[in-house]
Amino acid sequence: MPEQNHWQAGLNDGASAHRQSWERARGRLRDELGDAVYNSWFARLELERVDANAVLLTVPTKFLKSWLQSHYGDCLKARLCAEFPSVNRVTIEVRSPSRKAKTREAGADQMVAPSSSAGVVERSSPSFVRSHAAADAASFRRAATRPLARQEMDAFIASPLDRRLSFSTFLIGPSNQLAYAAACRIAKAQTGDRLLFNPLYTHASVGLGKTHLLQALAHAANDNKRRAIYLTAEKFMCGFVSALNAQNPTTFKERLRGIDLLIIDDVQFLRGKSNQQEFCHTLNALIDAGRQVVVSADRPPSELETLDERLLSRFKGGLCVDIGPLDEALRVKILEARIAAAHEAQPNFHVPPAVISYVATTIPANGRDLEGAVNRLLAHSTLSGAPLTIETAETAIRDLVRTQEPKRVKIDDIQKLVASHYNISRTDILSSRRTTNVVRPRHIAMYLSKVLTSRSLPEIGRRFGGRDHTTVLHAVRKVQELAAKDKSFAEVVDLLQRILAD
Repeated sequence: MPEQNHWQAGLNDGASAHRQSWERARGRLRDELGDAVYNSWFARLELERVDANAVLLTVPTKFLKSWLQSHYGDCLKARLCAEFPSVNRVTIEVRSPSRKAKTREAGADQMVAPSSSAGVVERSSPSFVRSHAAADAASFRRAATRPLARQEMDAFIASPLDRRLSFSTFLIGPSNQLAYAAACRIAKAQTGDRLLFNPLYTHASVGLGKTHLLQALAHAANDNKRRAIYLTAEKFMCGFVSALNAQNPTTFKERLRGIDLLIIDDVQFLRGKSNQQEFCHTLNALIDAGRQVVVSADRPPSELETLDERLLSRFKGGLCVDIGPLDEALRVKILEARIAAAHEAQPNFHVPPAVISYVATTIPANGRDLEGAVNRLLAHSTLSGAPLTIETAETAIRDLVRTQEPKRVKIDDIQKLVASHYNISRTDILSSRRTTNVVRPRHIAMYLSKVLTSRSLPEIGRRFGGRDHTTVLHAVRKVQELAAKDKSFAEVVDLLQRILAD
């Protein structure tokens, strides 16, 4: 009996040493990777067992296991091998809820368990581990394919759907016909169907109907018994950051990966390296699992300068559809639909065809301006009581009549024009060369980028060979000072600016 107690104490001491080594390894991982990464991926990683030359770790989901193995496998092995000198192999398995509960109850006894007959450390057989891994994988697949409960969906869906934005109220014209057809095809698809357009990327300027189309797609997919989620880029970021703050990011990731259709609106507003990385992982996981992704932005992928290159590559690999400007016939249809809706609330509201034609011709910009025009016509008609004429319509919509929108200037175009004017290459402008014949054109290009684009100083610096924003600010001030002193220099800068703006 004393010998057995001494032997048991030795086992407990070994388990305690293993736990201490494990905690040291965790601490070094946290210091090396940072709290955000550690809490996202390592907080639910547990030490299951230490054998003679191997460490067995467990995680709650198959996704987390795959992610750790593919992205942090080498780092994890290096830290564990440093703490366990005899170890040369690290294995990660998925634990089932029952195994997790037993681990918590048994504590260290489950790391090293004595055999009842031989007095040696008992280890799980390979067949036992494989059977549990298979059962856990099946459990994960069932959880990923079950319909999400309403309260679960509400936990991370904060972008409400407007019931008025449906396919039945979406007006079709030559500019949006292809995007509409692609969205309808996706909405009618059944779970398990082969996906032809994945991801579907739609882009359009403000007020041309991309949000209407995306929300109509979400409504139709949900009505078709598919699990669809519509999120703005802002809501996606808020959901992910909230999950990180709550130290529960894995649940957020798993829920998003358990749907059939993910719709992200205004992806150009996706900011932050961690947010973009998480969205990229979500995008890859859904597409690889045969789930549909639909994305919208205000410009094509090639012009999304602030997004990660891996995201842009995924977008370009799908179907990119442009929703173009509204033609006059479509503008008339939009006006007639808005007027009909207003007539239901105000039966005395009538707009003559000539006035409709005038408004459609005068306001070519977008649907929101057309809706604003109808609201102004309604106000003039109901408040004054006078019939609507072209003259009164002209007064009513005066603030909506815009001059031609300025041309959108790209930094690439600025660099090419300035380089050509000074007979140097664009590569010279982006290089670290400090000769006078390169520095001055570089300063001018930075100045024009600040004046003619909406890009921030840090963004401009990145586009000029990864320079700091203070370098851009110095270049802007330098050009302003030279232009104030040197009339010929000011004329050159003005000429380049007018060429780019025309």
